[in-house]
Amino acid sequence: MRKALGAIALFFAAANVQAAIPATPVMTVYGFNGPFEVPYYTADSVGGSGSGTRAGTLVQGTSLIPCLPLRDGRPLTDQDGTPYVGFEVVVDPRQATRASTDVFKRAVAARKDLKVENHHCPSRVRHVISVRNLYALEKAPSFDPPRAGSGRAEAGVSELDRIVRAFHASSDCDGANARLTQRRTALKRAWDDFIRDNGKLGSPTTLARAKHLDYVMRTAIYEGHLGRGCNAYGACERNIIALSIRNRAVGQCQSKQGCGFPGDFQGASSSVTQYNIWDEYLTQISGLTSCFLRPDLAGNERYTKLQAMYAQSLPDVERILFGTDDDLLRVFPDNSLSDLKMMRHYYHAPAMGKCFPNHPRVEYMTGAVAKKGDDFALIANTRIEVGDKRDEGYTFEEFRFDETPERDVVRIEDNYPGFLVDARKVSLRGAGACPAYGIPSGCRAGEAGRYRKVPNWLSEGKPLGITCRLSDRGESCRDAGAVKTVEVGGVCDREMRPVAGVR
Repeated sequence: MRKALGAIALFFAAANVQAAIPATPVMTVYGFNGPFEVPYYTADSVGGSGSGTRAGTLVQGTSLIPCLPLRDGRPLTDQDGTPYVGFEVVVDPRQATRASTDVFKRAVAARKDLKVENHHCPSRVRHVISVRNLYALEKAPSFDPPRAGSGRAEAGVSELDRIVRAFHASSDCDGANARLTQRRTALKRAWDDFIRDNGKLGSPTTLARAKHLDYVMRTAIYEGHLGRGCNAYGACERNIIALSIRNRAVGQCQSKQGCGFPGDFQGASSSVTQYNIWDEYLTQISGLTSCFLRPDLAGNERYTKLQAMYAQSLPDVERILFGTDDDLLRVFPDNSLSDLKMMRHYYHAPAMGKCFPNHPRVEYMTGAVAKKGDDFALIANTRIEVGDKRDEGYTFEEFRFDETPERDVVRIEDNYPGFLVDARKVSLRGAGACPAYGIPSGCRAGEAGRYRKVPNWLSEGKPLGITCRLSDRGESCRDAGAVKTVEVGGVCDREMRPVAGVR
């Protein structure tokens, strides 16, 4: 690790010359649900029409610092102008330890305000990877803290709850998170080992139910908005996510939705294509597969909140998964039972694709080269506002925005003065369908503060407003718990929209 840090410190030594533009950020190898290993190539073999000679692989979640290798005075690109970039690895997930979290954070912080003259690679760089595989992501690798005693275990409110808590406190659960990679597979193996070795805790059916409950609880907590904590809306959101999983495994078990057999809540809840939080990279940064109910973590602020969210939602989720129709109506009062049982889809509007119809010349750059004389810059994984056409490029400025609760606050920054972005990467196409707040027609939104794309299946179903009546303990999870009735969805909900009847 010291050797890697030394290499990073030397990378872009050009930072000491006359500074002009932002240094390239730390970027991450990421392709949603993509292959675990991504190839890189020898720079000398790469040409415009092909990838070249494979030199090795990086795995999903690898963080690195990219640069532009030059050949005959020009950056390496494919025939469409998408660059191949050289790189220095910051964290390789295959060798990552708890110390890697701080290594990553320090590298991100060091790049933030660093200015350089250009993004050219040092002469020693021999390998390249397509920038299409890279994203500027700032979430650090996540590991549970090391054990600090046994702690005081919660008794649990049900037989299944007690088994789930015993699993989280076990060495099997620890083993699932000892490494950064392939945690989804490791968690499955950990539960199988735990069930095999703990028959005294319950019958095979009971142990299997506890495993399914654990998977659904993990999905409901991490699919929901963690910042809402234990407030009424957040708890209702978790119940609705659990209901969507229940309906994918009961009544309509489809393999394309992850369900292997009727009642397969584990499969339905952890299918990457359906609940993207189970993706390889996302399990490395989120704590989704962690042992967050470990009793010795009860004094840790982050884990205390997760444990409170789990405890708040568990009784309702047990009723949703294993109860009767009457139980569903108790959890979701004043709702149509048929609508509840047909709800398998929802979307979180703020998290959908971002679009800016009031800024018609805004383009998202997956990866492009910008030029100023003999200097080249990497413009990757960012939005730009396109200016005038000049020669083989366009003037441009960076298009940035901050997401506030009500709107996207836009700012335009001229961080690359005098640079022209490759014209091959500019399309000037419109944003397409892009409703205000990601809410379909029917709600008077007033002056729109943001726009979002909507999923293609939305028009197939019936949007629902689902009512929950539950104890509100606030975002901090420390309030006394006044009983509240809250609706999630409905015509004007800007946060979440449950949909019934999508096939």
